[in-house]
Amino acid sequence: MIYIRYANWLQDIKTIKHIRTTVFVNEQKVPEEIDFDGLDNSSIHWLAFDDSNIPIGTARMQKDGHFGRMAVLKHYRKNGVGKKIFESALTYAREKKFPKVWLHSQITAVGFYKRFGFTEVGDIFLDAGIKHVLMTKELF
Repeated sequence: MIYIRYANWLQDIKTIKHIRTTVFVNEQKVPEEIDFDGLDNSSIHWLAFDDSNIPIGTARMQKDGHFGRMAVLKHYRKNGVGKKIFESALTYAREKKFPKVWLHSQITAVGFYKRFGFTEVGDIFLDAGIKHVLMTKELF
């Protein structure tokens, strides 16, 4: 059983940093200063846990509806962890009456976001050497 909870950046910083460093910095070779961009303290965060209460995933959303930094530890991918995190973020955005949610999707994840009704906008661009595309979804 996977469960998701809101995270507090200051209280959960070590856990969030561990997951994101493992996925982005170590696996994807994203420079740490790009991943940890100074926006975490003002963002809403989520943590995912497995049935042994081990933290396995995280994501954040900024106050303008920008979703990002979703990371799931490799062993737990393809088990619905990202889906549950993203559903929690979309629920939050609807509750807060965000007019839209937007994100920079890695090209390999475009299909995932399309399943939630997100649409690609504009051209592919490089971020930290990885191909991305802007995706949006109107909520209200």
